[in-house]
Amino acid sequence: MLPRFFIDRPVFAWVIAIIIVLGGLLALRGLPVAQYPEVAPPALSVRTVYPGASAEVVEQSVTSLIEQEMNGIENLLYMQSESDSNGNMVMTLTFQTGTNLDIASVEAQNRIKRVESRLPEEVRRQGIQVLKSRRNYLMFVALYSPDGTYDRTALSSFINANILDHIRRVPGVGEATLFGSEYAMRIWLDPDKLAGYQMSPAEALAAVRAQNVQLATGEIGQLPAPPGQQLAASVITHGRYSTPEEFGAIVLREGPSGALVRLRDVARVELGANDYNIDSRLNGKPIGAIGIKLSPTGNALETAQAVRARMAELAQYFPPGIDW
Repeated sequence: MLPRFFIDRPVFAWVIAIIIVLGGLLALRGLPVAQYPEVAPPALSVRTVYPGASAEVVEQSVTSLIEQEMNGIENLLYMQSESDSNGNMVMTLTFQTGTNLDIASVEAQNRIKRVESRLPEEVRRQGIQVLKSRRNYLMFVALYSPDGTYDRTALSSFINANILDHIRRVPGVGEATLFGSEYAMRIWLDPDKLAGYQMSPAEALAAVRAQNVQLATGEIGQLPAPPGQQLAASVITHGRYSTPEEFGAIVLREGPSGALVRLRDVARVELGANDYNIDSRLNGKPIGAIGIKLSPTGNALETAQAVRARMAELAQYFPPGIDW
């Protein structure tokens, strides 16, 4: 009887339908975004770096091995990997909706441990990161110098030392990546001078690694001590170098006559950027930037507001010449 009632009164049926639609639109404005159903499947991000390697070498010696080991993880839908000419490898593991990413992350790390012994030494030294974050970037935070006091490297170093860890602790942030490069000691070897001394770059690198070390030298008068010993003193030595002059004084070779070949004789040593492959700009001016990705359970609007609030707190302690 009820269907017949609306069939015989089409105008009334249309009015009821319009009222329902309008009621739904009005209710939609008040529905919290947090109550929306989860549509995107959860994913893990696996990252590592093979310094100095080409995209083909990274693919053959790193990416393919990790891909083979990742096959068969429970609830894994598909994986996507990227290898670039800068030695970076990024792999995205996408799982079925509802998968517990904590368990999936542990399983992925266990599989990486199994394949780690087959990876190059440089990759093991850099480490392999397994991150729980969305694939796309939520927002970017940029630091710039209005008066040009700080360059790109100085801004990036300031971010890495004072801001990056605070942003990573904001609820909802799955990953915070520095788009820039912090300071590093750069050693530019001159191949002609090396050939003149009959030396190879490997010899220079080995000398730097051997002499730029922090040694635990122990303590004088430490127990067990002889009778009457009343004083104990720690032995402090000059360990890792921190200035270009100290690095330039590293001895690479000693000749039969006592003549020394130092690093400054075959190279130019300066304090520069750790990586020159990243260039971040805002309105044509150099900046240091942070790329922020959302965690699988984070709310985009709340996370963005929380990041802005945290940056406003940190900005109170910025030195003159830095703004965001």
